[in-house]
This record gives sequence, structure tokens and C-alpha cells, in this order.
Amino acid sequence: MSDEIPFRVGHGFDVHSRSDDPGRVLILGGVTFPGEQGLIGHSDADVVAHVCIDALLGAAGLGDIGQMFPDTDPSLAGADSIDLLRRAAAAAREVRWRPGNIDCSIVLDSPKLVAVKDQMETNLSAAAGAPVTVTGRRSEGVGALGRGEGIVAWAVALVAR
Repeated sequence: MSDEIPFRVGHGFDVHSRSDDPGRVLILGGVTFPGEQGLIGHSDADVVAHVCIDALLGAAGLGDIGQMFPDTDPSLAGADSIDLLRRAAAAAREVRWRPGNIDCSIVLDSPKLVAVKDQMETNLSAAAGAPVTVTGRRSEGVGALGRGEGIVAWAVALVAR
């Protein structure tokens, strides 16, 4: 009988400020929101994909998004975060951890996610190779998030041998 634990859990957290660049597009869970103020980031700044990556990497013992995809790497400028999630899931599989599921919560007052939540989950699940669920939360106008200054997200991931 092996002493190896057959399951592990990882947690991800990320926050991105809104960008003043009118050309910066808002992308969440691989879905583009035309006309919405984008987020600041080295990649496409998809905060939802980023927390999924961090949770998955943490569960697999592979560090975090900054270690695997550093913002000092010029080749990652403007990178598609859904593709980065795909690469992180492949890295987890390489060390024998199979993604089981990822659950993500996003806090923002705008835009509304209900019309695109299914598409976000489809995009993220396809990249992770496991079910990803997304829930939205409102800040009810409180603080910096309520003023629309940024978006925050959390995720938890389960991996199995």
C-alpha cells in the first residue's frame, strides 16, 4: 500500500486593475466583452483563467503562474490565458496529476456574467481538461471593486493520481 496521497487541492487568487487604455479589451474566462474597460496585465489579463492556472499549479505542486509564465518574458506579452491554462494542465499531467475539477468565483459589478457563464465554463473546461464552474459575485458598490477599479477572482482545484 502506497503512502502517496491520491488527491490534492490548490487555491488561486488574483486581482487586476482596470486599464485606462481604450484599446485594451476585457476578457474573462476566454470571453471578450466588447465596450467594457479591459484589465491591466502582461498577458491578455484574463483574471478568471489566471486563478484557474494558479489553483491547478498549486494542487500539482508546480508553483504559481508567475513562475511558469513570468511577466518578464516578452514572448508572453498579450498571451491568450486560455492557452496558458491548457499548458498548465498539460504540465500537471506530466507530473502525474490529473485535473479533477476547478471552481472559480469572480467579484465584479459590471459586466453581468449570466449570459456568458456557460461559454466561460466551456472555454475553461476545454483548456483544463476537467469541469470548471464559474460563479459571479457582486461587490454591491463597496470599495474599489464597487467603484469598478478592478476585478478579483478565487479558484480551487482538485487533482488526482
